[in-house]
Amino acid sequence: LNLSVFPQDTMVFMEKWNQTSSDFILMGLFPPNQKGLLPLLLIISVFVFACLGNSGMTTLIFLDPRLHTPMYFLLSQLSLMDLMIISTTVPKMAYNFLSGQKSISFLGCGIQIFVFATMAGSEGLILASMAYDRFVAICHPLHYPIRMSKRICLKLIIGTWILGSINSLAHTMYTLHLPYCRSRAINHFYCDIPAMLPLACVDTWVYEYMVFVSTSLFLLVPFLGISASYGRVLLAVFHMHSKEGRRKAFTTCSTHITVVIFYYAPFVYTYLRPRSLRSPGEDKNLAVFYTILTPMLNPIIYSLRNKEVLGAMRRVFGIFLNSAD
Repeated sequence: LNLSVFPQDTMVFMEKWNQTSSDFILMGLFPPNQKGLLPLLLIISVFVFACLGNSGMTTLIFLDPRLHTPMYFLLSQLSLMDLMIISTTVPKMAYNFLSGQKSISFLGCGIQIFVFATMAGSEGLILASMAYDRFVAICHPLHYPIRMSKRICLKLIIGTWILGSINSLAHTMYTLHLPYCRSRAINHFYCDIPAMLPLACVDTWVYEYMVFVSTSLFLLVPFLGISASYGRVLLAVFHMHSKEGRRKAFTTCSTHITVVIFYYAPFVYTYLRPRSLRSPGEDKNLAVFYTILTPMLNPIIYSLRNKEVLGAMRRVFGIFLNSAD
């Protein structure tokens, strides 16, 4: 960490903080002045929109019986994960900026690490489950009620949460047990494991290798499954005789593929690069994409390009409007 880029008073504050507190310091995303206020307000607006969109999507799927299918149950879990990711990072970042503070407690940092790592790992698995659902629905429609029953769907959902939580708990415990004797100033806007490892006063190359292996398992393996599933799906779509069926299948799959690209591209570029090729500024900018922008974009993509979701909105909102009258 190059402290020469920070003001002198900030350096003095950090030095005193390291001597008197076990808490961490988040350097934040924007400069702590009026220049950073406008982009912060923009991110707060995105946060509000993402919370409304994802909570609305989850509620809509719960209320409308026509959406009680495996595909939409999986989609509700994706919305819930996006809601938890953005709620873990943005409120603390906004509070620190507006209050003029930079600190985050040891427990708060651990919660951020655990929730973010759980959601990041589980979301890759839930996207793979959604790809499998579309593969069975389009390539094996007669077997769909058996191969993608509600019971199997529930097992997939529980499995994604359990695997993501176990992996996250291991990383959280190890990261928080590292001795941070150099500095506790994390050059990020939330407690991110790769941003914390350079602050440890022990050699972490073995653990960095384990992070690489873990990330590969939770990103690349599901991605290979997603690619194989959608490859078969697109091949089946092109051989469909019905233009309406081909259009509906292609629209559904293109929506899912768009979400997959938004999720995987920044994650792979951030976490699968060697430390020598990374920079804190670039990592923070990419983190904005997968922790803030993607959770906002997902409900928009799934609602605007899905007639069933739009129809559910009209039915549910119509019921509420009629009851209000």
